[in-house]
Amino acid sequence: MTDDERGAELAGLTDEEVAERVADGRTNANTDVRTKSVGQIVAEHALTLFNAVNLALALLVLLTGQYRNMLFMLVVAANLLIGVAQEVRAKRMVDRLTILTQKEVVVVRAAGEVTLPPSELVADDLVRLSHGDQVPADAVIVSGHVSMNESLLTGESRPVSKGPGDELLSGSFVDAGSLVARVTRVGAEGYAARINAEAKYVKAVRSEIRDTLNAIIRLGTVVLVPLGLALFLRSLLMDGGSLGDAILTSVAAVIGMIPQGLVLLTSSVLAIATFRLGRRMVLVQQAYCVETLARVDTLCLDKTGTITTGEMEVASVVAAPGSATAEVERALATIVAANEADANETARAILRHASLCDVAVEPVARVVPFSSARKYSGCVTSSGRALVMGAAAFVLGPARAAEADELARAFDATERVLVVGEARGFDGEGGILGEVSLLGCVAIRDEIRPTAEQTMRFFVEQGVELRVISGDDPRTVSAIAARAGVPLAERYVDASSLSSDAELDAAVDGARVFGRVTPQQKRELVQALHRRGRVVAMTGDGVNDVLALREADCSVAMASGSAAARNVSEIVLADNDFAHMPEVVAEGRRSINNLQRSASLFLVKTVFTALLALVCVVMPPYPFIPIQMSLLSTAIIGIPSFVLALEPNHELVRGSFLANVLARSLPASAAIVVALVAEIVVGRVLSHSFGEVSTVCTMLVAFVGVALIWRISQPMTPMRAALLAVVVAIVALGCTVFAPFFEFVDLTGSMGVVVIVAGALSVALFNVMYDRSLGGYEKSERFSRLVRKVEGKHGN
Repeated sequence: MTDDERGAELAGLTDEEVAERVADGRTNANTDVRTKSVGQIVAEHALTLFNAVNLALALLVLLTGQYRNMLFMLVVAANLLIGVAQEVRAKRMVDRLTILTQKEVVVVRAAGEVTLPPSELVADDLVRLSHGDQVPADAVIVSGHVSMNESLLTGESRPVSKGPGDELLSGSFVDAGSLVARVTRVGAEGYAARINAEAKYVKAVRSEIRDTLNAIIRLGTVVLVPLGLALFLRSLLMDGGSLGDAILTSVAAVIGMIPQGLVLLTSSVLAIATFRLGRRMVLVQQAYCVETLARVDTLCLDKTGTITTGEMEVASVVAAPGSATAEVERALATIVAANEADANETARAILRHASLCDVAVEPVARVVPFSSARKYSGCVTSSGRALVMGAAAFVLGPARAAEADELARAFDATERVLVVGEARGFDGEGGILGEVSLLGCVAIRDEIRPTAEQTMRFFVEQGVELRVISGDDPRTVSAIAARAGVPLAERYVDASSLSSDAELDAAVDGARVFGRVTPQQKRELVQALHRRGRVVAMTGDGVNDVLALREADCSVAMASGSAAARNVSEIVLADNDFAHMPEVVAEGRRSINNLQRSASLFLVKTVFTALLALVCVVMPPYPFIPIQMSLLSTAIIGIPSFVLALEPNHELVRGSFLANVLARSLPASAAIVVALVAEIVVGRVLSHSFGEVSTVCTMLVAFVGVALIWRISQPMTPMRAALLAVVVAIVALGCTVFAPFFEFVDLTGSMGVVVIVAGALSVALFNVMYDRSLGGYEKSERFSRLVRKVEGKHGN
């Protein structure tokens, strides 16, 4: 009786025993890391300081009954909708991948065999697994000899032979053979679940753009409360204005301090980037990671499934003296074709090689399947030839293994070498009869992705340092990394020899390839790179990669990998093609570089509104109402920023986002404030009404705004010239045809003189300050201190 037959006779759990274990909570539920719920996604996007401030302002405007002045809430609603829709869409696609990869398990119970989802297993259940099945929970083999693939757990690509009494870890796969195993650990106690549990902490979004937006909103909130209150009290108590007028002027000032459009623009640009990438089978679960990946300077690669396809390939076939290569290939093809129903990765590699080389197979009369106990497979052809293929020590016997060793010198040290020979025959249990005549050897190795070398070259050219981190043998990983084009791949280290933090830190500085790395060490390596100021991206597909994926600034998972790896990663490659990475970087660069250019338009309004509010506390009135700010926001900021933000742009990302933005926006803000203060002073002298002051001030802002659009649009193109014409036309129509709606007045002679003189001087002042700012901001310590203060970093 075979082991499998004895296993089939084992009695499984009774219904009462199953019910008892379910009642005790000893089930296999909740073992994986899950994506965020829709409720969590909505809450993250809705419960923000930005939304809270805008909602409070909208409620104040609501009290006045001037509903058209609440148009700014459309920006808030659009931003919320875009963010939630993009993330929910990605979540559902990743959840769908998880469902598609789930497979039910055959369970032996006292009442007979049943097929159940892995989550319904209980402790002590007997499970029947065969070739290709994934182990659903930690278990011990009761019967059967198998070859196990544990690469998703350990990173080790070579199969591991196991038999009765050996432990199976959840997440590993049966590479060859079949077994019956008893479940020993379920739920959170399992090996994979314990690693996943360490990855369930909330991962903060790492994004310079998001940090900048939050810093501006925080600073604006701190400033707007006293300024807004001061304007309100001045208008209501000292200037004799009505409650409604005081609220509207105060809200107009406060709205200008909050970069609403920049928040919406950022969400829109990143949403468009994620949509474009989605069409290329790249799922983006966190929009800001597109920016992060464009800033990455260190890329950590998992070997299996990232550099390699996860499959094996035939490196070469060598014939023994007296044999021909064609004869060896025919013998190999005949054996694996006979065992095709239970083909493992090695056998499939030989089958593909035989197909490519058009090798003819012989008819077979008997099949000897692979067994991990005897470590060979074979067949008997119709002509009576007994062919055998497997490990040299088991096929030839220890006494003749030296013959295979002599042949193996022709192969790379990292390749797996199998021998093929002809025996007298096989006994009833598949044992070899007589001495085996050696025909030759075949070398099997990990298959490198066809696009791997091209992808590596791209990152090297972009100045990104490559590190390969794997649970496999370091020599094997080094050889594969070298074949894939990873620089300095010969500098490898065996992580199992690193016994202290100091040794690990030294290895990070010296090595580029890390082998025998545990899941915890992978995370520690990423942390060590962070301590060196690196922006780290991590790719992986297995449970053993989950901790490092969580720790990295940007994590990328393969769809074919574990559900946990997919669910904790910001980016999922739905077609498992690492060659998409340059496309993700290109989208990130387009987004960041264009956002830096467009963001300067938004910060102009934020800065000049805050300064103007401060001036108007002393020299009232504040010259705008919310609807007029909406016109300026649309024409001078919104439309040009969206158009410019969607242009192609693959330049390298350079410098700080906030520094680049402030260097372009501060000169325009200063010129606008000077022009507006001039109109407030002159308006008092000439007895201009509030309507006349607000009309002139709107035109002056438009003058400087158009000048800024001109400068950031260089070099000028037909599309950018058309954009300038549209901007001018919108402002002109708003001040003339739609003047009653925006509460503008007709232009008088004195107003025209102020517009022309103050407009020309402010544009000239802007151009002088703009040139000086761009020429020296990177070296200015005063400017650096200002940037750090806005960011909330008060250190040196």
